[in-house]
Amino acid sequence: MIYYKTEEEIDLIKKSGDLLGQVHGEIAKAVKIGVTTQVLDEIAFNFIKKNGGIPSFKGYNGFPYTLCISVNEQVVHGFPSDYILKDGDVISVDCGVNLNGYHSDSAYTYGVGNVAEEVKQLLEFTKQSLYLGIEEAIVGKRTGDIGFSIQNFVEAKGYSVVRELVGHGVGKKLHESPEVPNYGKRGKGVKLEEGMVIAIEPMINLGKKEIVQEEDGWTIRTKDRKPSAHFEHTVAIRKGKAEILTTFKYIEEVI
Repeated sequence: MIYYKTEEEIDLIKKSGDLLGQVHGEIAKAVKIGVTTQVLDEIAFNFIKKNGGIPSFKGYNGFPYTLCISVNEQVVHGFPSDYILKDGDVISVDCGVNLNGYHSDSAYTYGVGNVAEEVKQLLEFTKQSLYLGIEEAIVGKRTGDIGFSIQNFVEAKGYSVVRELVGHGVGKKLHESPEVPNYGKRGKGVKLEEGMVIAIEPMINLGKKEIVQEEDGWTIRTKDRKPSAHFEHTVAIRKGKAEILTTFKYIEEVI
């Protein structure tokens, strides 16, 4: 069942999204060679709590951390750890914030130090695909239009789209209906209507689309162990143009 938001609720999600953007900005300052991913998680947890929020991920279905941190061939749901970031790594940081009872969700993938050119391009094109998907997130379109736009763009570049993991509705709960795949056909899927708030999150692999789950029961990695990228925004469905409720501006002030 889809939960449609009022304008007041969308405004509360946007406030949550701004705090989440600030969290990402704090993380961006710390993503450097020699830093452990556990340190990034501690930064996020402390900043969220200091600013009156609750980490959406911590405790969600038993997930033990504030951030999902996925490095190199890891796609999503990776655990922060004592892993030390190295020159040439790519690191996806996914975070959710619950502020005043409303969740926001966003992700950003960073290159660490001197990253291979083909991996830089993967990150850039994955980010572009997110915004192409958002262009389709308007009243009267369907989830298949979002997925088609992402899939058509990245597959033309030679990349592959993860099928098993998708975007989703977001609001009073971290994950709500509808599911928002990053692949699909135009005119298919759930019809988009005013009041819907969704997280769009392309997960794009440099190699093949197949994934496997690691032994921790959470971390998803590419089967061929080639790098993956992940970018995500929370958006409100509008007539003519979607409203992005999360922000990368605090990241862009740093990197």
